[in-house]
Amino acid sequence: MAKEKWYGGGLHFECTQCGNCCSGDPGYVWATKEEIRRISVSLGRDDGWLDKKHLRRVGLRYSLTEKADGDCIFLERVDGKALCGIYSVRPLQCRTWPFWTHVLKSPDTWGETAKGCPGMNNGQAYDFGQIEAIRTKKEW
Repeated sequence: MAKEKWYGGGLHFECTQCGNCCSGDPGYVWATKEEIRRISVSLGRDDGWLDKKHLRRVGLRYSLTEKADGDCIFLERVDGKALCGIYSVRPLQCRTWPFWTHVLKSPDTWGETAKGCPGMNNGQAYDFGQIEAIRTKKEW
């Protein structure tokens, strides 16, 4: 199967804490009810939920909110680094970056995405099996 995928030989990625994946144009960071509960607990809330400052409903789903500048509500910038305020309980969508199906569609989509992410094509090597395990993950 690895030979059927353009990334069968593996890819490199290592987060540089630039924050580009957590900021910019408006978008969605999808969170399941279980992920919302985990975030809530990590923030010390007793109700197992998040308020409208942190969470919005989009149709039948939930997404984390964004600050006015486009940063994720939980993105913190400290000494030139972008840090996730909920890193240990961040949603699966965040955990699987940049090995998303649409990013891995072709070398061109990977390359275009890498223009905004200095960690792509650098750092840790991931083999095909590791990439596929991340790409197809359904829960953490």
